[in-house]
Amino acid sequence: MKVLVTGGAGYIGTHALLKLLDCGHDVLVVDNYCNSSPIALQRVRKLAGRDFESLQIDIRDTEQLTQAMLAFQPQAVIHFAGLKSICESIEQPLRYYSNNVEGSISLLKAMNKAACHNFIFSSSATVYGPPQYLPYDEQHPVNAATPYGSCKLMVEEILGDWCKSVPGAAAISLRYFNPVGAHNSGEIGEDPLGIPNNLMPCIAQTAVGRLAQLKVFGSDYKTRDGTGERDYIHVMDLAHAHVAALDYLEHCNGFDAFNIGTGKVVTVLELVKAFENSSGKDIPLEVVERRTGDLACVYADASKAGRLLNWSAELDVDAMCSDTWRWQSQNPQGYTDE
Repeated sequence: MKVLVTGGAGYIGTHALLKLLDCGHDVLVVDNYCNSSPIALQRVRKLAGRDFESLQIDIRDTEQLTQAMLAFQPQAVIHFAGLKSICESIEQPLRYYSNNVEGSISLLKAMNKAACHNFIFSSSATVYGPPQYLPYDEQHPVNAATPYGSCKLMVEEILGDWCKSVPGAAAISLRYFNPVGAHNSGEIGEDPLGIPNNLMPCIAQTAVGRLAQLKVFGSDYKTRDGTGERDYIHVMDLAHAHVAALDYLEHCNGFDAFNIGTGKVVTVLELVKAFENSSGKDIPLEVVERRTGDLACVYADASKAGRLLNWSAELDVDAMCSDTWRWQSQNPQGYTDE
């Protein structure tokens, strides 16, 4: 299949891109590199042993995006491009709505002009908000509590309306829980700009000395050890979910959403210990006050993806940690000029 991938140079985008290439798909990557590096695409080419086209385009540029689509004629679009910091979205909401919501509308306009009506959206469990029950299933009420989550939810609603307005259109929203890990080659991985907002890159950067110590936000939650519990999923399992969703798109119409997680929880301290075991490094840490809005426990019921996409997570926490360490130890400063 011919697939256009927005944000294909980003963390999740590169891993999904590699999986798509391994499965024989023909791919065009569109990225503006605002929080990614073209070096990542060079590494994907090397790992895949295949070439693909890439264009530097901001998805809000509808005209340029339309021209690229008309030339490539994709049969499906996988949409990763978007700003992704929850904390930053609270400080800069208009930037997030512009990039993430307006950008998605621009993408759909270009798809309409190119007669491409198959869409996979990189969404998030943040659309659910505080849990009314656990685990979250897809029937759980949505109640996004941050601009980042609101952007994801707005795009899902737009996709639902788009599917109703375009005969034969199909869109799948993959609601990620907590992606971590890296490709087992250590060639591609997570390279956040500035100080990371997520736990695993903070642990990894502490291990290589980029951060002096790890901050643990709260140790008085009603959990196994007092720290927050999360559903971590290996990025390669997540990449596989996109290929499974692409296969499913060929046999469905309309909009649907799927949780993508393991259904298991790991505490902050358990993840730190697992990383120390995998890396042989001690992770100095400091317990500080809880962050506003953080939840005690978040995890997925991903059984719907198992039934309909024939997908389930396979890689465990040890693989998540060892693959992250391989990436970070081989690339202590992330992607650098080559």
